[in-house]
Amino acid sequence: MGFSKAGFLPVAGVDNDDEALITYRQNIKGASAINYDLTSVSSDFFKKIEKPDVILGGPPCQGFSIAGKRNVDDPRNKLFESYIKIVATYKPKALVIENVPNILSMGGGMYKEKIISALKDLGYNVGVYKVNAADLGVPQSRRRVFFIAIKGHSIDFTQDLLKGTAQPITTREAIGDLPLLDGEQGEEVMKYKIAPQNEYQRLMRKGSDTLHNHSAVAHTAKTKEIIAMVPDGGNYKSLPKNLQNTRRVNIAWTRMNSNKPCFTIDAGHNHHFHYKANRVPTVRECARIQSFPDKFIFYGKRTSQYRQVGNAVPPLLAEYIARLLIKIL
Repeated sequence: MGFSKAGFLPVAGVDNDDEALITYRQNIKGASAINYDLTSVSSDFFKKIEKPDVILGGPPCQGFSIAGKRNVDDPRNKLFESYIKIVATYKPKALVIENVPNILSMGGGMYKEKIISALKDLGYNVGVYKVNAADLGVPQSRRRVFFIAIKGHSIDFTQDLLKGTAQPITTREAIGDLPLLDGEQGEEVMKYKIAPQNEYQRLMRKGSDTLHNHSAVAHTAKTKEIIAMVPDGGNYKSLPKNLQNTRRVNIAWTRMNSNKPCFTIDAGHNHHFHYKANRVPTVRECARIQSFPDKFIFYGKRTSQYRQVGNAVPPLLAEYIARLLIKIL
């Protein structure tokens, strides 16, 4: 979606998650949504898509994530090899690979060097950039690494990607206009209750007069009681000693900080809570923080919707990178 807004024309999206493909098909008009397991790419794959100018990929990062086991033998890491095979076959003008920062140190830097070497062997100039989405207009502290490769041009986007915005967007500025849902559970389709309060909210509402994916998860009375003890921006350390170990993860009972960009939106682990309401954020609130506009509707089971939102590259960040590329291409 970010590349579309920058002027690119999406031709196909590939995944082996049916519900994610439904979301893609409904929102990215004119592009093919292809169900294919990319752990093994055979000749039939290349009959499905005409040669693209640019290839975008986010091979699963769980094998590299600090939240995972960081196992160099994780089979999901093999998806990089499939990505390289696809690039070698299509020979696009440019490509982007997105991953978590640990990709740079995993295996003593082995994976980073393997990717760079493979792309250089294919004739690409490669830049590697560690970016925080909050520095580029996304209301979320989300650190990611981008490998950007172009044929026939030397590249250095360091200054463009690290310059930052004048004033980061806070969590309240991102979602403060959405119905709070602290007592009601929300509906499949809702009307806005107040006017947008700032430029970011106006941008997110553009082209939409209704809200989707904004229904609250029902918590037990005990869970809500514990969440209520945690202040805006607090975490498990704010709780009485006897409750601090009720969830044995370091992100447990963490509330969004209304006055700062949000923490990284994940795939829906139910340890993070709204800065004011005593519940986890809705899919729409997560989507807003990821910079998906309200007109982008997520499909499938709610657990799948959370996963789709959390695994995505923020569209505003993608658009920023796309505009850097399109100047050269």
